[in-house]
Amino acid sequence: MTNPHQATANGPLTGLRVLDLATLFAGPICATMLGDFGAEVIKIEHPRRPDPSRGHGPSKDGVGLWWKTLGRNKRNLTLDLSSPGGREVLLKLAAESDVIVENFRPGTLEKWNLGWDELSAANPRLVLARVTGFGQFGPYARRPGFGTLAEAMSGFAAITGQPDGPPTLPPFGLADSIAALATSYAVMAALRGRDTTGRGQVIDMAIIEPMLAILGPQATWYDQLGYVQPRTGNRSTNNAPRNTYRTSDDKWVAVSTSAQSIAERVMHLVGRPEFIDEDWFATGAGRAAHADELDAAVGGWIAGHTRDEVVSAFEKAEAAIAPIYDVRDVMADEQYTALNSITELPDPDLGTVKMQNVLFRLSETPGAIQWTGRPHGSDTDEILTGLGLSEAEVADLREAGAV
Repeated sequence: MTNPHQATANGPLTGLRVLDLATLFAGPICATMLGDFGAEVIKIEHPRRPDPSRGHGPSKDGVGLWWKTLGRNKRNLTLDLSSPGGREVLLKLAAESDVIVENFRPGTLEKWNLGWDELSAANPRLVLARVTGFGQFGPYARRPGFGTLAEAMSGFAAITGQPDGPPTLPPFGLADSIAALATSYAVMAALRGRDTTGRGQVIDMAIIEPMLAILGPQATWYDQLGYVQPRTGNRSTNNAPRNTYRTSDDKWVAVSTSAQSIAERVMHLVGRPEFIDEDWFATGAGRAAHADELDAAVGGWIAGHTRDEVVSAFEKAEAAIAPIYDVRDVMADEQYTALNSITELPDPDLGTVKMQNVLFRLSETPGAIQWTGRPHGSDTDEILTGLGLSEAEVADLREAGAV
């Protein structure tokens, strides 16, 4: 099967083919990340039920904007996997692919006779990444699973928010994005394992687990000490001052003093060096126990200066600070501009569109965004004829509703 739309000519994943069967959002984000670094990604959607992300969130003139990012570097094929014709096409594709990413409820592929036994028989070197809310087994396996549930059950929401406020969920797909990163890593590990064994394998990615893993040593703290991390707002139990502070021009900055030397510099900067001589100031935990005093000193000084003045003074003092940005600030920031973190691309619907660039820079085999999210099923005929199907066979599949 030829590939006239290779995502990037020299990306490190060039030569890999990924079938993206997943929707909303962890699985598709994983596939996007793989496509950004050269993998040929074929997005497979139901012929009559497109990926819901095409209509998710704001749109412009009826064009869904989220899809432009999520669908970038992907070719688009419609396929009804529950139909005999759709099943046969998927097995043909699987035979020529390296990775399948799917997020159906456990047992769905098996119901269609497209489980691991059938897929690995078609291609013993295939890697199957199965992304679900709760994993492939266990008492919750068949529950509907979304990132919000992982943010709740992992312990994240319980430690997020003000001490006297409710548990707080993030206003975006945090757990999905973390699971996507973890799945991309798992795919790379499985492909490296294939180099050794010659065989593919199944990745069982439960969205609740990567979220749990990034929360630090909570399980060990509880196991050894019975300690349950509380909500502390923007403060830390490990160091102070660490908080957000309002400036005189009604903007906000974030200060971190994880290192002792930084904490001392901040105290000199805000005119309160006497704190440094206190016995409790010598440790992060000691400073955290006196956060009220330290926040009053730092916050009081910051409140008397504009954001630009505060950031400039902290930088001169070599103390750690960052302005708290919204997206307008991000788009205008000189560091993001220098890194090309936001890139502009041509788009047939929007003329041009800006979006976040690839996740990191490689010196020899960089990633690239070659095109934005494409229309539903736009590459169906090309992909099917590339598999060796005749125009008549494609017409028959379309007549049967399989594509």
